[in-house]
Amino acid sequence: MTARPANAHQARLLRLLRDGGPNSRAQLGDQVDLSRSKLAVEVDRLLETGLVVADGLAASRGGRRSHNIRLAPGMRFLGVDIGATSIDVAVTNAELEVLGHLTHPMDVREGPVAVFEQVLVMAAKLKVSGLAEEFDGAGIGVPGPVRFPEGVPVAPPIMPGWDGFPVREALSQELGCPVMVDNDVNLMAMGEQHAGVARSVDDFLCVKIGTGIGCGIVVGGDVYRGTTGSAGDIGHIQAVPEGRACACGNKGCLEAYFSGAALARDAEEAARSGASPELAARLEMSGRLTAVDVAAAAAAGDATALDLIRAGGNHVGQVIAGLVSFFNPGLVVIGGGVTGLGHTLLASIRTQVYKQSLPLATGNLPIVLGELGPAAGVTGAARLISDHLFSPV
Repeated sequence: MTARPANAHQARLLRLLRDGGPNSRAQLGDQVDLSRSKLAVEVDRLLETGLVVADGLAASRGGRRSHNIRLAPGMRFLGVDIGATSIDVAVTNAELEVLGHLTHPMDVREGPVAVFEQVLVMAAKLKVSGLAEEFDGAGIGVPGPVRFPEGVPVAPPIMPGWDGFPVREALSQELGCPVMVDNDVNLMAMGEQHAGVARSVDDFLCVKIGTGIGCGIVVGGDVYRGTTGSAGDIGHIQAVPEGRACACGNKGCLEAYFSGAALARDAEEAARSGASPELAARLEMSGRLTAVDVAAAAAAGDATALDLIRAGGNHVGQVIAGLVSFFNPGLVVIGGGVTGLGHTLLASIRTQVYKQSLPLATGNLPIVLGELGPAAGVTGAARLISDHLFSPV
């Protein structure tokens, strides 16, 4: 895609078509502050660029029927969500509908070169399947802080070898298209905002609990990244004074008490101590435990597994309670791999937030699980690059 919107009006029209699908000129006119003649000029200019196309006649509104307008149907975005232990890659159309989605296990600690070699293999598979001839742009999520303007990870605690790696520049050269890079939880928030549980909310928190813990902060419909890109790094808020050592070098961080890695460690300790025969049997069978094992043990009624989930939820809830009192969001979304723990975890988080936060902030505050699962990150990645491309040059 070489064309870009020439002004803010065209950018607004492109985003309306992305978020709402095909629409008539008249209906678009109802949503933008333009005269009918000015709207006609801007739509015609977009048609000339090839970014939008005519799409049949719209329903009559009492006069002459106008044509529907839609984004170019051949436009394709690549969404890449790099987690601590897996990679998700998807192709979307211009309306951010996921057309194809691949997942591959991968340890982010293998470094950027190995990880991006795998990303390129997965992108090539999606091309070969016929979903895309080329990509018009790509969005990339990584599990650590990102200096957003440059698309560069900055001292990510669980990503050795990634500090300062030019992700945007390297991937843009390999893929032959524009690339944008952001923290993975910001992309999860954008995905849930576009097509998930946060569709109608302008101010919300999206907490991702996986190998680590992060929080996407959406203010007035836009992701808030902070001055240097580290906003929302709640996994390193102190949950227990002078508590356990954390990978970041500090003590007592939330991530040291409840994350995928912390839960696996505590579950294995419980299994070896004899506190949980159910977890012990699973450990003996596979040689290691994960959050999936804890969820399965809890579903089987194992008291120790349930206690681990409740304790972790309490720690997370305590931190979120402070965020809710400070930020006063309209919604809190809980996502990430550990959400397989389900409603036991959600109940513990809710209990702490509703107990500790100000009543005015929690009186009408939904705290819910995300709707999209792994699709949230790749949808958000596609949203990220489309936001960039659908902005005036």
